[in-house]
Amino acid sequence: MKAEILCVGTEILLGDIVNTNAQFISKGLADLGIEVYHQSVVGDNPQRLLDEFRKSFERTDIIITTGGLGPTQDDLTKETGAEYFNREMILDKNSLTQLESYFKKMGKSNLEGNNIKQAYFPEGASIFPNPHGTAPGCCMEQNGKILIILPGPPKEAKPMFENYVVPFLKKYSNGVIKSKTLRVCGIGESSMAESVSDLINNSVNPTVAPYAKENDTILRITARANTEEEAVELIKPIESKIREKLGINIYGENDDTMEEVIGKLLINKELTISSAESCTGGLIAARLVNYPGISAVFKEGAVTYTNEAKMKRLGVKKDTLDKFTAVSSETAKEMAEGIAKTANTDIGIATTGVAGPGGGTYENPVGLVYIGLYINGKTYVKKCQYSGSRDVVRQRATMTALDLIRRHIINS
Repeated sequence: MKAEILCVGTEILLGDIVNTNAQFISKGLADLGIEVYHQSVVGDNPQRLLDEFRKSFERTDIIITTGGLGPTQDDLTKETGAEYFNREMILDKNSLTQLESYFKKMGKSNLEGNNIKQAYFPEGASIFPNPHGTAPGCCMEQNGKILIILPGPPKEAKPMFENYVVPFLKKYSNGVIKSKTLRVCGIGESSMAESVSDLINNSVNPTVAPYAKENDTILRITARANTEEEAVELIKPIESKIREKLGINIYGENDDTMEEVIGKLLINKELTISSAESCTGGLIAARLVNYPGISAVFKEGAVTYTNEAKMKRLGVKKDTLDKFTAVSSETAKEMAEGIAKTANTDIGIATTGVAGPGGGTYENPVGLVYIGLYINGKTYVKKCQYSGSRDVVRQRATMTALDLIRRHIINS
């Protein structure tokens, strides 16, 4: 079967809220083997919502909505669904009782304002309780069409989808769609895609598709099969071919983060690390401490932003700064060695650069970053030139620095 996801809310159209529900529901439907061909967003307008129902049901079997179940007059998703299926709105006493109980727990003796509206449902609808809020969901089936209505807040929509929608839709499941993501760093999307172009262009089941993320790129392998086990077996040989082609550029899979990968490497190899940051301003240290247990190996992080701090804290020579400037290979080298020596760690990582938007020169343009790495008694420096905003430069330099650590640990 085919499904569409329709998110209701003017606040989404205005960009005030990030639509995470659609991503979550799409993944859940894929696990059921139900294909999603369209995702839409419509404002809190009943006529436009009704038009969307009509257009969507012309091309699909299932519509799942999120949002528009609140107590205010513009929350009309259920009412519009009832109009589409030509049904009356009926008070559900169980939902009313649950609403009253919810408000009592909040220290309020009576339902406020229009909250009672949330206990009304289209006649004949199956109702999904909402222990996480005041808006129950519901489902209607008619003439081979299914309309599933969920609340908008993710903390309410996601558990309702898992606990009620998934069991309901299993009877319509046609096998499964299983995906595996390989996370890549160190090469751009176009270079990655070119390296595996034969697999991207010639694979049918599984399919292979590249995607660009903020600081890395990914390859998603997607297989359709009767069972999850069969889908996994289809993915394995394609994954093996990709790993042969991309090698060390693949740093993780699925939900792996770079800091998680590095944290495990450092702990497994019993390597201690410290960081000295200028242009990244502590982002490397912040990423490292995201990983639980990193305190076993991460000893110290220093933000040495000024030349004085670089000299006093890290022992960078004044002659080096005068001759080569703070943004130089020589300074990055001494920073990495200085933090490793003074913190007494096996590894020292350092960054120095011009994050912008001002401060650039012909010799040191905005976006120029030097990354120093001290490891196993040797020091390496990587020169990088980034484009984009100040935040983009800092985030990309942080990711490159982390990846540099990973590669040298693996190759050591």
